[in-house]
Amino acid sequence: MLEVRDATKIFPGVRALDSVSVAFRKGEVHALMGENGAGKSTLMKILTGIYHPDAGSVFIDGEQVHLKSYHDAIAHEIAMVYQEIQVIPRSTVAENIVLDKLGRFTNRAGQVNWAKINELAQTYLDLVDLKVQPTDRIGGMTVAQKQLIQIAKALSGNATYILMDEPTSSLTRYESENLFLIIRRLRDEGRGIIFVSHKIEECMELCDTVTVLRDGRLIGTRPIGELTRKELIRMMIGREEDIMPLGTLDISGDTILEARHIGKAGQFTDVSLSLKKGEILGLYGLVGAGRTELARLIAGAEKMDTGQVIIDGKPVKIRSLREAMARHRLGYVTENRKEEGLILGFSVKENVIITVLRRMVRKICTISTRKCVSLTRHMIGHLDIKTPSEHTPVENLSGGNQQKVSLAKWLAADCRILIIDEPTVGVDVGAKRQIHEIIWGLAKDDHKSVILISSDLTEMLTLARRILVFKDYQIVAEITGLNREGVDYKDISEQIGAAIV
Repeated sequence: MLEVRDATKIFPGVRALDSVSVAFRKGEVHALMGENGAGKSTLMKILTGIYHPDAGSVFIDGEQVHLKSYHDAIAHEIAMVYQEIQVIPRSTVAENIVLDKLGRFTNRAGQVNWAKINELAQTYLDLVDLKVQPTDRIGGMTVAQKQLIQIAKALSGNATYILMDEPTSSLTRYESENLFLIIRRLRDEGRGIIFVSHKIEECMELCDTVTVLRDGRLIGTRPIGELTRKELIRMMIGREEDIMPLGTLDISGDTILEARHIGKAGQFTDVSLSLKKGEILGLYGLVGAGRTELARLIAGAEKMDTGQVIIDGKPVKIRSLREAMARHRLGYVTENRKEEGLILGFSVKENVIITVLRRMVRKICTISTRKCVSLTRHMIGHLDIKTPSEHTPVENLSGGNQQKVSLAKWLAADCRILIIDEPTVGVDVGAKRQIHEIIWGLAKDDHKSVILISSDLTEMLTLARRILVFKDYQIVAEITGLNREGVDYKDISEQIGAAIV
């Protein structure tokens, strides 16, 4: 088994792990759960040599090992699928999959057998059911496609232990089920799978054992079949989840945004939608169905070939995200916070105020530190961002807290139209409910209009008043009448599933 004993890791102002001991066995899927900042990712990085513990040791089959780098972990048959996308955009799919194995395909003269590399890559692309070519460049692919490529890379190493940090965060339920089949097969072959996820239902469905961390401390390790959902939530957050519905949205008849006859070569041919004032409109579908691509066209992040965007009844030309915010108060919370949503080396304060810098300037053309700090502290409190201070670099925060900062910068800009792409990816069960309430409050109390893109069907049904279902870059179904009493959500889920399939 793979074991860590009395592991402690301290970062400036944060004790990420506090004397944690846990063992992961071959032939089982072991869930690692906890709220944001609980220490899950830190523990995973210790097990893969990325971090070195300040105290404690790692053992494999009872023998102590010193993992000084990820290459050491690979040598000990440990592979990792990270929550944050880690690919080389300008390289091909095959090059990324075999990146740490190129030596196997290179002869003494330095010649690389690309045919063998592409053949191997195709084998693992088929395993994760990803419809791309081994020779395709990764740069233009979606976050979900990159995530599947990372999973294919980990599978290609034939590791004894495979660590997966939020592997389904960008996948829909149907793609997750395909991944679960792969994980079960690997388990039955005698591999050990360490599975980090905030999705309680998928952990209870897939995993054999669960270890819960809270605030860097070990709460307990139990067979997952012995726990109820409520008991597991209580271990994670020390309280029971509030499962009361959020309420009912009263939508005015005013249409604030329309997208008419949108076309994009190789994607859309004639797609239209409308958004009313105070409405939460959901866009749901499989990865690659066109949800994110349409949102980026509307927000000006990409250029459409045909069609037009209409705001307040008037056609508008939006050429960039900056123009969308400055001229139309339209904000876009990207699904890819690491590459597009945040400047990781900058502080929490600098990331929050980046959309409102003009409001922070005094008459003498200097930025008001007092205003910046006041706004940032308000957002930290409002979103319950776990950070030592507003001056902490965003790269030092957990993935869930980085997501909150990404949302905070657009809330600070007071956008009246907000496109939110995968708002709770990597966010724990307690913080997820809080973010849901924030989004709900934007529509109900502030009368803002929200386009919500989510791969979490439960999240979509919780928040959306209306859902557009996408398949192959077309809208194939519209679900209305949500957010009211007497809704049969099981029937609606079946309708959505039938439309997608």
